[in-house]
Amino acid sequence: MTPPLGDIAHIGHTQLFTPDLDASVGFFTDFLGLTVNGQDGDTVYLRTYDDYEHHSLVLTARETPGLGRLALRTSSEDALQRRVRALEEAGRGGKWVEDEPGIGRLYLTTDPDGHEHALYWESEHYRAPDELKPALKNQPQAKPNRGVGVRRLDHINFLASDVLANAEFQEHLLGARPTEQIRLNTGKIAARWLTFTNKSYDVVYTEDWTGSEGRLHHIAFATENREDILRAADLAIDTGVFIETGPHKHAIQQTFFLYVYEPGGNRVELCNPLTRLVLAPDWPLITWTEEERKKGQAWGLKTIESFHTHGTPPVA
Repeated sequence: MTPPLGDIAHIGHTQLFTPDLDASVGFFTDFLGLTVNGQDGDTVYLRTYDDYEHHSLVLTARETPGLGRLALRTSSEDALQRRVRALEEAGRGGKWVEDEPGIGRLYLTTDPDGHEHALYWESEHYRAPDELKPALKNQPQAKPNRGVGVRRLDHINFLASDVLANAEFQEHLLGARPTEQIRLNTGKIAARWLTFTNKSYDVVYTEDWTGSEGRLHHIAFATENREDILRAADLAIDTGVFIETGPHKHAIQQTFFLYVYEPGGNRVELCNPLTRLVLAPDWPLITWTEEERKKGQAWGLKTIESFHTHGTPPVA
């Protein structure tokens, strides 16, 4: 049975592991323009200026890069309890923790590939200190005066050994709607884009060509406009940030993008999908064929090989 639409309100935040915590913090603050909003030992909490919660990103020191948890805020306490019951009845039960500042209890579970998900309801709204107070009271924080100044955490792209099984976990147990997918000539689903909101996508699963489980393709931050992405490319070459590919435009989801690597080795996308919304409650799932995907991006250079092979943690 499909869960009620809206039990998951939105993506709350995500966690990255990095072998170089200081350099990663510098990348997200100096280059992307996030603000540090607390630290606990080897874990640093950062936020985008337009996020209303305590943090948008958690950076934790580890020997290898990769993804920690993806946190999803529910639309109510009742919605949280409904999702927990559904997960447990489906054999995907987990545990309750309370281990992040500004957030109440989180229910930890995993998708079939082993990616950790944290569901929560209780969350305190951010109150900016005097030096970060905005001029407009309907904005949580003043716009940053450094770096790109990304607006919010936009989406997560998981690598998966079985795309369909993981996508159906999001659909049947969490209430995500699929919007677009890639079907190979064999009939296999190689990628699927899903949304919890009226954005065209919040979560993506793409096939891990190594056959590994639990890896990350990228996390993405939304910019105010396309020009911010062009400016990011200029800032990257001035500051030594590695550009993997872009700026180009995706055919799927029509996102204008730039992909870079943060110092820990994780791929980060800067994207501008803000003008594309899925408002139809009966939106039809768009399927792209293998032949159609061979055409590459909507425009820009052909997709480079590392886009299909690089993921974190790395494999031999």
